[in-house]
Amino acid sequence: MSRNAEAASDPTHPDIAIIGSEIEGMYLARAAADEGLSVVVLDPRPKPGGQLLEGEMLFLDEPLGDNGQVLLQGRMKELFDAFKNGKIRKISEFRAYYDKLVKGIPMESGITLTGVDVRQDPDATGRFVDSVAYRTKNGEEKTVYPRYVVENTDYAALTSQLGLRRIPGMETVFGSPDGSPDYMAASLMLKFKNVDWAVFQKEVMKLSKAQREAKYGSETFVNTTFTWGFGKVGAGYDSGSDEWFLRGLNTVNQRDGEVLINALLVYGVNPSDEASVRRAVEEGKTQTQRIVSYLRKTLPGWSKAEVNGYPDYLYIRDFDRYETEYVLQGTDLMSGRMYWDNVSIGGYEIDLQGTQNSKWGSRKGNPDKYGMPLRSFEAKGYKNVIVAGKNVGASAVAYGSARIQAQTALAAESIGIILGQIKGKYELADMTPDRMKVLQDYIAKKYRITLTGVKANDKTKGLTAAQRELFNQGKLVIP
Repeated sequence: MSRNAEAASDPTHPDIAIIGSEIEGMYLARAAADEGLSVVVLDPRPKPGGQLLEGEMLFLDEPLGDNGQVLLQGRMKELFDAFKNGKIRKISEFRAYYDKLVKGIPMESGITLTGVDVRQDPDATGRFVDSVAYRTKNGEEKTVYPRYVVENTDYAALTSQLGLRRIPGMETVFGSPDGSPDYMAASLMLKFKNVDWAVFQKEVMKLSKAQREAKYGSETFVNTTFTWGFGKVGAGYDSGSDEWFLRGLNTVNQRDGEVLINALLVYGVNPSDEASVRRAVEEGKTQTQRIVSYLRKTLPGWSKAEVNGYPDYLYIRDFDRYETEYVLQGTDLMSGRMYWDNVSIGGYEIDLQGTQNSKWGSRKGNPDKYGMPLRSFEAKGYKNVIVAGKNVGASAVAYGSARIQAQTALAAESIGIILGQIKGKYELADMTPDRMKVLQDYIAKKYRITLTGVKANDKTKGLTAAQRELFNQGKLVIP
C-alpha cells in the first residue's frame, strides 16, 4: 500500500504530524486539513494552546509596513480584526476561537516523545523522519509514520533531536560570561481587574506629550484599547530579584475593568525543563501581588485594582532554534528582500528583548516589509521536517522581528495550503521557482493572500559591507 493510501485509512500514517499545539502550527493544520490532508497534533504540553491559551499572551503584536500599512493576511487577520474591534479580548473568547480553528483535527495532549527515527533517503539527497514514537499521558506507547512532521513547540522538542546545528542566539549580540547560550527573557502575563480605564486614559492623556514622557517615560500613550510606553513606571518597580524585571507596560483593555499587561520579564527560564517553568510561574505570582500594590499608587484609575488570576504557563519568546535551508539575516529584513519562495510578508521592528546580560535589550531597526521564504521553515538537510512559529530560521538579530506571531502564522497557513496542493505530485524538497509561482497564484486566487509582487523600501542603502556585517551581528543600529 502506498503512503498516500495508508494516510487515508490509517491514523498511524497521517499526511502531517504536528508536534506541539502553538497557534501558529494550528494554522498549518487547519489549512492542510481544509485542503484534504490528514493531520494529527501530538502535544507535549498538558493542555492545548501554548503561549496563547496557557500563557495567556493575549496582547497581539501587529506587523505594519511604513506609514502604518497593514500587513495582516490570511486567517489570522480575522483574529486581529476581532481583537482590535473588541470582540475577542478575554481568555474565554480566545479559547473559543482556538477551538473553532482546530475543530475536527485529532489532538493528543500530555504526550512524551520517546523516539525519532531518522533515515537517509536511498538517493542520498537528504535525511527524513520516518516515524515518531511517543507515550500518551496514560502510559500507552504509540508510533506515527507521517509524510511530513512539524516542529511547533516553544522548546524545539522535535528539532533538538535531529542533529541539526543550533542557530547562534542572543549571546552573540549581548555576550555572556562564558559564551554560553543566552535568550530573550520570558514573561508572566499580568492580569488585573477593577481598573477604571476611562479615568486612566483621561488623566494620562490630558498631559502634554512632554509632560507624559517626563512623568511616565518616552512614547507613553493611552487610547481606548491599548497603552504603550510607561518605561519609567517599569523602571521604578523594585522586583527584589535579579531574575525579574518590569519593563514598559504594554497593556490591553479587556473590557469590564479587566486588563492584561505584557511587561514582567523573567530571565534564565528553560522551557524544556518543567521544573524551571513551574518555579518561574510560582515566583511570578508573588511578583504580581507586589506589582498591583505598586500600580495602585502609581497610575490614575488603578486605586482599586486587584489581581485577576494567573496564567498556567509563561510567554516564551526565545529558545534554541536549529538551522533551516535558509537562515534570515537582519539585512534581509531591513533591505526589504523578497524571495521566489515567499510564504509570508513580514514587517515588524527588530526588537531584541532583554537578556540576563542586557536587561533592557535593544531595538536595532524598523524594516518596511520583507519576505519570509519557505526555506526558512524547512529543517536543513531534511526532506520532510517543517518548523513553525518561533522555530523560524532566523539569526539572533533577524529573530527580533521574524518571531512575531502574525507573520509566522501566515507562513504556516501558506505551507499548509502548499502541502495540500502538492500531495501526489511531488515533494516539498522538489520545489522550483516555476512550481512555487503556480502555488502562490493559487493561494492569491483562493485565499486572497498576496506573496508576490510586493515592493519594499530598502533601509540599508548607503551601508558598507562592513556596516552590513556589523548590523547582522547586532553591533549597529539603523535609525
